[in-house]
Amino acid sequence: MREPVNNQLRRGWTTGACATAAVRAGLLELWGRQRISEVQITLPKGETPLFQIAHRRIDKNWVEVGITKDAGDDPDVTHGALIIARVTEGGSGVTFYAGDGVGYITKAGLPIGVGEPAINPAPRQMMEEQVTKLAEFYKKIPNIKITISIPGGAEIALKTWNPRLGIVGGLSVLGTTGIVRPFSCAAWIASIHRGIDVARAENYGHVAGCTGATSERAVQSLYCLPETAMLDMGDFAGGLMKYLAKKPVPRLTIGGGIGKMTKLAQGARDLHSARTQVDFNNLAEVMGQPNLARVNTALEAYDLVGPSMAEWVVSESLKSCRAILKNEKIKVDCVVINRTGKILART
Repeated sequence: MREPVNNQLRRGWTTGACATAAVRAGLLELWGRQRISEVQITLPKGETPLFQIAHRRIDKNWVEVGITKDAGDDPDVTHGALIIARVTEGGSGVTFYAGDGVGYITKAGLPIGVGEPAINPAPRQMMEEQVTKLAEFYKKIPNIKITISIPGGAEIALKTWNPRLGIVGGLSVLGTTGIVRPFSCAAWIASIHRGIDVARAENYGHVAGCTGATSERAVQSLYCLPETAMLDMGDFAGGLMKYLAKKPVPRLTIGGGIGKMTKLAQGARDLHSARTQVDFNNLAEVMGQPNLARVNTALEAYDLVGPSMAEWVVSESLKSCRAILKNEKIKVDCVVINRTGKILART
């Protein structure tokens, strides 16, 4: 089920793709009496992955099929999870239900309404298309109840952003293309966008984006912000602020350690160590200390320079934030912390 990408990293398949394959296999048995060991689907961009059936249960009115998710070489917390779809005749049209390990929406701002199972629009559409096609083929009325379950999903969800987004009780069924691309930035940025949407729907006047857990704790404590006001920015400062420029909130705080905030101060929008580096020649020039050109880390530079470097970093970071936001209606401030969470400087 895994496929090579550039002969190094293998792509995988989303929970939505696995659920769609399970729905198709279930309907083939429910309506066509076909007991198959593998099932193939066509994804939105034309890919045709083949999935092995890992679980099957049958009753008079329903069939349940499970697919083991393969996320390829992406560090996806749902890799290896069993994605189960139960298809049951009845209802009106195609209706979706959350089984064990699939969450419910409790906050506005997400693409699915409050009270609905956390099955995103694209996977719903993919599953509905399977119902429509197979109902036409077997001359059946396309009234099907689809229940998605992910055993252990409630525990896995604690490792995701779901609790912060107001998705309770389990995981989300996600995916727009059906493909998991290894170490993709798109999924993280999409989650940042959903976090902003939820914060806006909750009418929060103040949100914060931080580079890591330590800076997040420091900023949250500093401003007594609720959990859902803390956006999972990580390295994607630019992605967060570009979306906020279009979907503003009254106030934004950006927080991080001295290393990543130095990059932001120097104009970087992606703060990942593999994609951007601190410009130590520039740092030596602005600090007036030529020896900084030979240091290896921003922390080492800070140890040599002291508080004045942190003050410069926080001041220039603020300028970078304003340049990205280009929205004077958003009040923005910055916080620089050390590795223990102590605040070194703030605007």
